[in-house]
Formats: sequence, structure tokens, C-alpha cells
Amino acid sequence: MQTEIGHTNRGEPVHKIALSQGALSVDILTIGAILHSVRLKGARHDLTIGQGSVADCQGDLRYHGSLIAPVANRITGAAAVIAGKTHRFEANQDNRITLHSGDAGTHLKVWHPTDISATQATLALTLPDGEGGFPGNRHLTATYSLHDAATLRLDIHATTDAPTIFNAVNHSYWNLDGTPDWSGHTLRIAADRYLPGTPAFTPTGDIAATKGSPYDFTSARPITPANPPLDTCFCLSDQRGPLRDVLWLTGQSGITMTVATTEPGIQVYDNRATYRGLAIEPQLWPDAPNHPGFPAIDLTPDAAYHQTSEWRFATP
Repeated sequence: MQTEIGHTNRGEPVHKIALSQGALSVDILTIGAILHSVRLKGARHDLTIGQGSVADCQGDLRYHGSLIAPVANRITGAAAVIAGKTHRFEANQDNRITLHSGDAGTHLKVWHPTDISATQATLALTLPDGEGGFPGNRHLTATYSLHDAATLRLDIHATTDAPTIFNAVNHSYWNLDGTPDWSGHTLRIAADRYLPGTPAFTPTGDIAATKGSPYDFTSARPITPANPPLDTCFCLSDQRGPLRDVLWLTGQSGITMTVATTEPGIQVYDNRATYRGLAIEPQLWPDAPNHPGFPAIDLTPDAAYHQTSEWRFATP
């Protein structure tokens, strides 16, 4: 079911799409292909942090639940060499780093529904060649679908007509307890390596072992704000692979969320401004064009992009 909920600051209508199956119901917004609400039977609260208005989607909460592309996370120097040519992008962090593709990001665009049922919604978007400095006419689709065992799946596809770079992510924030912050949640991540960061939250280029560090979540343990500080990519593999379980989050309420993905990395961000929700972002490793040892984020006309991620929920 689609419902118009407002207009962007450019006058474009924005719709909410409601999906439901079994114990799980979700709302998707056409702006930013946002995962706006996740409700689980037996829980009185929303499990994700959404926005109160369309204006929020274009303001301080613009990343909440959004599908961010063409390149999520950061690009040091706001430039990259693509097919032998240097391309420059918007430097929207510290005047020297590109964060989430700047104003060219898909989180600020209205996507177009192409296929909707009670349990599935496909949204499409075309990015023109050169927008934000990124080459190639790129066509994207994002399909949210509900499945048995309270499972939400997201499939992202992309094609291009010229060599480019591409790293898409769903940027949802999670709080399984509905509390003012996520203190007391338990976290486990199937990663024995992580990417240390600079003060600007870009990778240093090192690939460090989680064992013996504050970032060892290979065994489940409780988390509290700033212990450790998190805006960190955990390295799951060296390349995209089959869909597999990679992260487990449990609230003090006993509600659990299992995240599965095809991606080789998963960024965890603690939302240090409020700690209200924990961002969990399956993706390719960040800043890859500046680190030859990282998995490449190149997208070419002869090889389409496809990411699958799943969230599975359960009550105690």
C-alpha cells in the first residue's frame, strides 16, 4: 500500500510503502529508498530510528535508514582515479573528504516504485553521467522483501555505461529496546580484522587483527557508548561472497537481530551525537580507491553490481 506523506523541498511527492508478512511489518519511503520503520509482533516499539517528516529526510536525519550510493562512506582527498583519469567529487567533510557522495547521494533523491506487492517493493533510480563528479549513466534498483522467520531482505542492483566506482549501503540505525540509547545491547561480529581509522574517520590503510584489541567482537559481549568508540569497518572477507550470517545484535529486552550479507565489510557506527541507535552498514571496504590492498569498488559496463543483505528478527 502506498500513501503520500509530503513533498521534498523541490516539490516532489514522497510516498510511504507498507509491507507486512507474519510477525514483521516495515515501511519504506520513496525518498532515499529509506527503511523507515521495522515493527515486530511482541515488541511495543519500533526497532529502527526513523524520521518524523519529509523535512527530516533532507536534514539532520538524512542518513537514517537511507540507501546511500554511488559511494557510501568516505573518499580521502575527494578524488579517485577511474580508468586512468582523475575524477573529483564534492568535499563535504572537512573540505577535503567526500562523505556519502555529497549532494549527489541517492539518499537525497526520490526513487520510483516499479513493482509493489503486500510483501515486496522495488524502487528504481537513474544517476546521470558526471553528477557529483561520478562518471557513467547508472541505473539502480533496490528491492525490499519480507520472508518467513521474520526476515527482511534487501537486494541492490546497479549497472553503468562507463567505468565508475560504486559502493552502496543501507544506513539504518537500530535500537532493539526502544530506549533513549543502545546501552546494554550485546554485539557479536564474525570479523577477525578491522580497519583502524584516522581522526577524520578515514582508514589509515592498515588492516589490523581484532584479537587483543577493543574491537574484538568475535564472541558476543555487551556494549556501552564510547567503549570502544565505533565508526569502524569490520573486515568479513577480501571479496564479495555468498550470503552468510555476519553480525548478531541482542537487546536487553531479549529481541535479537541477525544480519547476513554478501559484502566483504560491515561498518558499525555508534551515533556518537546521541547514541540513540547503532548504525550497521554492510558494504565494500571504505576509501578503497586510495588503498590498493582493499577490495576494489570498480563498476564497469560488462559486470553488474549486486548486493544482498538480510535482517532476521526474533523475540524471546
